[in-house]
Amino acid sequence: MKSPPPSSSSSSPRRSPFSSYLITLSFILFVAFLYGEDFACVLRHPFHSSEIQEYSASKVKDDLVAVDEKKLAVVPFAVGRGKKGCDLFEGEWIYDEEGRPQYEEEECPYIQPQLTCQAHGRPDSAYQHWRWQPRRCYLPSFNATLMLENLRGKRMMYVGDSLNRGQFVSMVCLLHRIIPGSAKSMETFDSLTIFRAKDYNATIEFYWAPFLVESNSDNAVVHRISDRIVRVRSINKHAQHWKGADIIVFNTYLWWMTGQKMKILRGSFNGDMKNIVEMETEEAYRLALRRMVKWVEKNMDPNQTRVFFTSLSPSHEMSLGWGGEPDGNCYNETTPIKDPNYWGRSSSKGIMRVIREVFDKSNVPITVINITQLSEYRNDAHTSIYKKQWSPLTPEQLANPKSYADCVHWCLPGLQDTWNELLYAKLFFP
Repeated sequence: MKSPPPSSSSSSPRRSPFSSYLITLSFILFVAFLYGEDFACVLRHPFHSSEIQEYSASKVKDDLVAVDEKKLAVVPFAVGRGKKGCDLFEGEWIYDEEGRPQYEEEECPYIQPQLTCQAHGRPDSAYQHWRWQPRRCYLPSFNATLMLENLRGKRMMYVGDSLNRGQFVSMVCLLHRIIPGSAKSMETFDSLTIFRAKDYNATIEFYWAPFLVESNSDNAVVHRISDRIVRVRSINKHAQHWKGADIIVFNTYLWWMTGQKMKILRGSFNGDMKNIVEMETEEAYRLALRRMVKWVEKNMDPNQTRVFFTSLSPSHEMSLGWGGEPDGNCYNETTPIKDPNYWGRSSSKGIMRVIREVFDKSNVPITVINITQLSEYRNDAHTSIYKKQWSPLTPEQLANPKSYADCVHWCLPGLQDTWNELLYAKLFFP
């Protein structure tokens, strides 16, 4: 005689309340991890140097949020995704005594003497300790191992002026500490400077081209020319050195701001240079950016390479704008500007508009690292008088330090490390 069929209550093992609790908890944790603070809170605390050296790229990737692989496949270098609706460029500066700076000035031998403020007598160091905090999300902490592993066998290049060179040096300083001394080098060949991470077969490079297009200021050493002339439709002289780069970070702005119309050469610099016309700065800038975009569209594969553009770097020449002395500037400023609406006179909103309009029409993605507003607050971070001076100072200058303060360039370590953190976030977590 057949046994009766088992009752529904005995058809499967009874699930204990503890098992149900574990399943529910696991699901909640998974969802929170997947959709919560965009995994960045996990990355918020920087790794210690000993942890970094042991932390492999595969482990880094395993620890990141689960993502849609198909979506990531169309974004080269991405290993995670940013929080939806997060604007990394909107936020505030938080003083961070423990987490900043990420390296010491004296430990990075690649910083030019024009940017080593402590070595040149700056009495305060608070400018090194400010951390950028976006309002509605977190900025992933920079991880040198992840960066280098993803640069293995590749070229990363910064192209532009001395401000972009400062960002390049910042990146080198953020990376070099985990590379043995015998496995790294820095060389300069005219306009091109190359940092090599030999064990990774990787290079981080800087190419001097302050207008991106050809100009009479292209000499990387002798370029202090007040009568600036550009060939806005000619870029190949420089761009031949960019071919083969896997990541390019462009910038150009400061050299355009002469306060006068731009002189545009229609012929060659090797000719009689008589065919020169004048053009409004914004229109000339637009033509140069269009030429850059055309080169990118022709030479950069959006399925394998990434293109970035760092927006306007502000200067702080007039302290009256942030409530300072009428004749003051960045000299003796030691804390950031607190007014969230502050916008200095040196940053052209017209140029910002041109950047947006030109890149919106690009057939390949160009990611803008919008450092302008967040850098506007950092009147304290400039090199000021604490740098190598190109010429001996006169008695009149020594009597009035404000008269020779550099309110354009930035001390390292400092603000430009944050620019690279933003670049890092957009590169790996778009």
